[in-house]
Amino acid sequence: MASVKVFGSPMSAEVARVLMCLFEKDVEFQLIRVDAYRGPKRMPQYLKLQPLGEALTFEDGSLTLSESRGILRHISHKYAMQGNPDLIGTGALERASIEQWLQTEAQSFDEPSAQMVYSLAFLPPAMPQKLNNDDGDGNGNGNNGTRAVVNASAKRVTAAGAAKEEEMRKMFEKSQRELEKLLDIYEQRLEEAEYLAGDKFTIADLSHLPNADRLAADPRSRRMFQRRKNVSRWWDKVSQREAWAYVKSLQRPPTSNGAGAGAAAAQNQQQPRSGEARDGSSDIHNYQRDQYADASDGGSNYQRSQYGEHSDYQQSRTGDARY
Repeated sequence: MASVKVFGSPMSAEVARVLMCLFEKDVEFQLIRVDAYRGPKRMPQYLKLQPLGEALTFEDGSLTLSESRGILRHISHKYAMQGNPDLIGTGALERASIEQWLQTEAQSFDEPSAQMVYSLAFLPPAMPQKLNNDDGDGNGNGNNGTRAVVNASAKRVTAAGAAKEEEMRKMFEKSQRELEKLLDIYEQRLEEAEYLAGDKFTIADLSHLPNADRLAADPRSRRMFQRRKNVSRWWDKVSQREAWAYVKSLQRPPTSNGAGAGAAAAQNQQQPRSGEARDGSSDIHNYQRDQYADASDGGSNYQRSQYGEHSDYQQSRTGDARY
């Protein structure tokens, strides 16, 4: 069993950073999925491990950490001799540059980008949205008593929704202004180098991926990246890394694209290996580098179905640990 354990939801930006780093470094690990929305109300088993109920907990043997960027540093240093050797740099100057841009992400990029992602969830696809409060006779009254009651209730809901939308619009615009200024700085920096800390992909770039990926995928925010030539080039390179594709595959529900049924069928046909269980409700998954040349057996078909073409990371079920 892997000594490295990650407790959390891959949808969390904090967890996604750590998973990306583990895949970059080819570190075998165990992912224990934790409900991202339960916070301090999580099950007692998890609260023993993480008393504050935070969304991310990382274990490596006897070491327990919960801050994602600190975990990136730990993984990159401890597993320096495997996987991508460039994540943390080698010389003092190189590492100082990485640390500078990692701090820039933490202090200047993370909060406004997270606020933009949050606000977009509440805003209409085309902003601004025109609200239509009228119904029935044109004066906001329905055609009968029941319709009038329903319409009055709808008006209250619409008014509350409009207030929330306005709050989110202001949050979006404020965060966008902050990010635009920062991305102008990135544009200048990326005129000089392939990546933020130099000519190699490092944890300074990696740390941007979770929030930036959501902003770049949304037509309401992606132009921030597209209209800056160097930022656009940088984003195309970092977002197409194989390790990020693995993380995104973990963010998809097993049955989200129609392949899940085939995946489940393959899993049901497969004889459990020693120490494994077929429990479909399991939230524990082991990930390790597996040099499969062929994907014809049941286990590999299950892997290929769930993770697309990324079949060299094997998922095994090890019992239920739902937190």
